[in-house]
Formats: sequence, C-alpha cells, structure tokens
Amino acid sequence: MNSILELLGEESGSLLDHQCQTIEKSRLTLPGSDFVSRVCVNSDRNARVLRSLETLFTHGRLSQTGYLSILPVDQGVEHSAGASFAINPDYFDPENIVRLAIEGGCNAVASTIGVLGAVSRKYAHRIPFLTKLNHNELLTYPNSYDQRMFASVKRAYDLGAVAVGATIYFGSPESRRQIEEVSQAFEMAHELGMACFLWCYLRNPAFKTDKDYHTSADLTGQANHLGVTLQADIIKQKQAINNGGFRAIQFGKTNDLVYEQLTSEHPIDLCRYQVANCYMGRAGLINSGGASSGNSDLAQAVRTAVINKRAGGMGLISGRKAFQRPLKEGIELYLDSEITIA
Repeated sequence: MNSILELLGEESGSLLDHQCQTIEKSRLTLPGSDFVSRVCVNSDRNARVLRSLETLFTHGRLSQTGYLSILPVDQGVEHSAGASFAINPDYFDPENIVRLAIEGGCNAVASTIGVLGAVSRKYAHRIPFLTKLNHNELLTYPNSYDQRMFASVKRAYDLGAVAVGATIYFGSPESRRQIEEVSQAFEMAHELGMACFLWCYLRNPAFKTDKDYHTSADLTGQANHLGVTLQADIIKQKQAINNGGFRAIQFGKTNDLVYEQLTSEHPIDLCRYQVANCYMGRAGLINSGGASSGNSDLAQAVRTAVINKRAGGMGLISGRKAFQRPLKEGIELYLDSEITIA
C-alpha cells in the first residue's frame, strides 16, 4: 500500500478515501470469484461460452478474483510495427509477445490473427487467446480511420482462441456498418463457445469543441451501453476524464439527472457511470491504460487501476505500457484487499 500511496502522490487521499454518492455500490453487479456462476449463468450464453469465460477468470495472477488483466498487442497494425516495436525489436517476433503475457501473469493475450496464429500450436493451451477480428490500419493514404475485418470467427476458433475482440468507432460515419459486422461476428462466436470483447471507442471530429469529449463519461457511457446491447461479455473503454459531451456538442438526448445526480467531477464517479452503462456491471468494464509516456507509465497505470477497481470495474487491458516496460503493479493492485469498492 505504501508504494501505491507514493505513486498516487497528492491524489492518494482523494482516490483511496472517496465514497460514491452518485450510484451506490449496492446497485451494481460487482466482480468476484463466482462471477460466471453468479451472473453469466443467468444469461442466454451457452455452456461453452461459460466455460471460456471461466477459463479467462481462472488464469494468471488474478485467477479466482473476478478481475482481468489482459495484454493487447495489435499495435503493429493499429499504429505501425516500427512505431510500436522499435524501442524493443524482440517484439517483432510474435512468440515474445505471448511469452510476455505469460511471464506477466495475464489472464489472456489479445492480438491479431497473424500473431496468435504464428504460435498457436505452442501456446494456445498455455494462456487464453483473445483474437482481434478487425483493425484500423494506417498505411492507406490519406488515413480513413475505419475498422475493417482482418479475420473470421472460424479462423479464431480453429487456432484455439477462447475469445474474440472487435472495435467499433461509435459516432463515426462507418459505425453502423461496423455495428452490423460485429453483431454478426459476436453471434457466431457465441455459437462456437467463445467470449466476446468489444472496444467501444468514440471517433468523430465533432466530439472536440471547447475540449476533447471522446473520453467524456456521458458519451463513453452510451458507447458502452450500445456495446453491451450487441452482447459483448466484456467492454473495453478509455477511462472517462471529463463529462458533458452531449451538452457541449448539442447532440443526441440526455437527462439533467445524469449530471446532477448520477455523476460528479470525481474520476471514480465518472468511471462508475461507465460501469452503470454496462448493465450495472453485468458486463465487465476493463479500462485501457492509455498511451505510453515513459517515466510516468507506472504511476498512470496504478491510478487507472485504482479508479477502475473502486468504481466497480473488472480490470485493465494495457498494451504499449506493458511491452515497452513490463508493469506488474497494475495486477498486484487488484489483489490488494485494502483497495475496496467506493
């Protein structure tokens, strides 16, 4: 706990002592060692999906806690291999990506069909595979920022994946096509017994006005709600850092109670609103650690984990931070019984 206090610095009291007065924790479905048998079993997921979810929750250093720590490395497509791996060229080799996830005690490794397929016979039985189905490749000029399918659900199933993942750029002109593609893919994945993760990102230049509302609690919350409606089992979302996106953009419909009673300016309350939009926690919320910034990565990862756990979230999915500088402290934090739900 002392190291956490040091890393949180001046925010330690605010983050560790905060008690939510917005959405009470008693209203949430919280993570726990029995999450699959307590929550998921009541859904329409078949027995094979339940087994896949249990496989995810019982692997790695967070086994049997109800929390997840996932290493996602699809940056070779999403950013460029050079931008991602030049700092440590070993990660051009897919085997080192998978080995890092194993050594770090992750619940799963998430990557492209190419990365996981290259080493599937050697590692699919040693760590759960989460195969990312679509990507935004940045070699097309000018950049179009569109998620396109790179892999089929059947190929993910054949290489031994226990889960599939996809991204939707909610708010973008292409989002409705992406919704249809992901909905069909998730239906097939569930039929085959795989769990489904959805990256619920926002992308539209209009979401930037007086500030950047791509990470506002109200807009990301609605993206989460759409994602769970598509039957995603786990939602990946950037942690909210502001609010009032609907009001600032003067778009869509909202309610004053969202801002007056269900949220506050406190980061834990903003994240709790994201959790609430995941059907009050029936679908788990994992937050991304954000871009790597060097020496502050560890402090930022711990801050993200504290906010996520205390808000009622289910864990972290941290990519660039992890493979450029392995960070086990984020995992350790979820094992700390002194850090409780706010």
